[in-house]
Amino acid sequence: MTDLERRIDQGTGREPADIVLKGGRFFDLVTGELVASDIAICGETIIGTVENYEGREVIDITGKIVVPGFIDTHLHIESSLVTPHEFDRCVLPYGVTTVICDPHEIANVLGTEGIQFFLDSAEETIMDIRVQLSSCVPATHLETSGADLPIERLLPFRNHPKVIGLAEFMNFPGVIYKDPICMAKLEAFQDGHIDGHSPLLSGRDLNGYLSARIRTEHECTTAAEAMEKIRKGMHILVREGSVSKDLHALMPILTERLSPFLALCTDDRNPLDIAEQGHLDYLIREAIRNGVEPLAVYRAASISAARAFGLRDRGLVAPGWRADLVVIDSLENCKAEMVFSAGRRVTDALFATRKPIAPVGLDSVKARIVKAADFGVPVAEGETPVIGVMPGKIITEHRRYRLPTSGNQTSVDLANDVIKVAVIERHGKNGNHANGFVQGFGLKKGAIASTVGHDSHNICVVGVSEEDMALAANRLGEIKGGFVVVEDGKVTGEIPLPVAGLMSLEPYESVRDTLHHLRKAAYALGTTLEEPFLQVAFLPLPVIPHLKISDKGMVDVDKFCLIG
Repeated sequence: MTDLERRIDQGTGREPADIVLKGGRFFDLVTGELVASDIAICGETIIGTVENYEGREVIDITGKIVVPGFIDTHLHIESSLVTPHEFDRCVLPYGVTTVICDPHEIANVLGTEGIQFFLDSAEETIMDIRVQLSSCVPATHLETSGADLPIERLLPFRNHPKVIGLAEFMNFPGVIYKDPICMAKLEAFQDGHIDGHSPLLSGRDLNGYLSARIRTEHECTTAAEAMEKIRKGMHILVREGSVSKDLHALMPILTERLSPFLALCTDDRNPLDIAEQGHLDYLIREAIRNGVEPLAVYRAASISAARAFGLRDRGLVAPGWRADLVVIDSLENCKAEMVFSAGRRVTDALFATRKPIAPVGLDSVKARIVKAADFGVPVAEGETPVIGVMPGKIITEHRRYRLPTSGNQTSVDLANDVIKVAVIERHGKNGNHANGFVQGFGLKKGAIASTVGHDSHNICVVGVSEEDMALAANRLGEIKGGFVVVEDGKVTGEIPLPVAGLMSLEPYESVRDTLHHLRKAAYALGTTLEEPFLQVAFLPLPVIPHLKISDKGMVDVDKFCLIG
């Protein structure tokens, strides 16, 4: 008997269902009603609702509510600091049954080897990991990347069953001004999904960008920006990660009327925040707590997300739909008490059935050894450009200060919270090293360094002491990548991330516990930022306004050029 015949027989009740959930209600995302009903499952598929069923396995869910599995529509698994297998084990129990990831971080370090690692992993995970092909490697000409992925290197992956389309197209100036490399990638995916990335873009420039058939956007930081993009046909992905926190600003658009054009995403979220707050379930709880209608946010978390990315088989609790289900205590608390992925109840035993995938990029940190003198900034006339960090945002301000000097060197200004920042090329290509200043970390001493540095993932280090900055940067080479905190000449916290300098080989629980200690070490330096490490990681991101730094120098993002 075929799977189709089995589904029909079980749906009609001629045969008992494989699994029946009894005694609960499901949230009907069409009508907004809570419907008392059995839910019958055959294999990977829901085959019965609003009827009574017999089952080979019957599970009592009395008093509980069933909702469709949640879909994270844009994230970088690398930013969770764990491998796809550990991300699967960490996040799936929170009800996230599908993620649409861009392996942009590992692709910028390892190129096609990194993409293949993610595709191989996605074929083994219990969660359904879908991959968008990284569109901007390197992201810009303003930095040194570890790899180069022209369209010819992406096309062999296009028909892979786990691939959806082209990932976030960050080089929006390249689109607007018809850069030949951008045009080649866009032309190749005109009949597929193209994900957007156009912070603050509006007016005719936005029209031109959307004319390239770019359909989704996760960079909106205000309701007004989101509304213009919705009116122009974009599907808005409401983001709340460890650094970029846009949920509250976008709550005015999270309405029942607009929900078909909205989805949820995390972009970058680490295991510590997941353990303390949750994942998409946290976004749902927080939205409802602030007055968002449950129907609007649960639609955004599932059916609207599925439709935005062409996943036509999931997003509703209804016959014929994929049995990605979350059994929760209430709509308001959204606490996952039981999760089904493609009809399989999620348990430790289920995770144990996965085939392991060998890690890659274990020797990717090839930076030169640096010394304290390398972090000097010569005195220049006039005001000095300073990167202005805004907590909870990856957008930075372009600030200018007259900084104190010592001899022929420009110094930090702790009274105004201005410290040094440097980016050191770590792919072994040119040994570039650029220095500048940043405001907003609150550091009073020491240094923080990272090989996670979007998008090219060179070493980024911030600090008060040049000696501590050198020690932190050099320590990253010794541990093959990760995060390091240094205070008064001693390493006070570190986490090795040897997989491409981005991900740990340890279980997510170990990473979570190490992050606790790492945060304490950073707080001891005086930082006022809730998540200082990912904030460091976004300082070298020259596609996000307004002022950034790369291994080539300070970058005026608005003018898309190096300063000086």
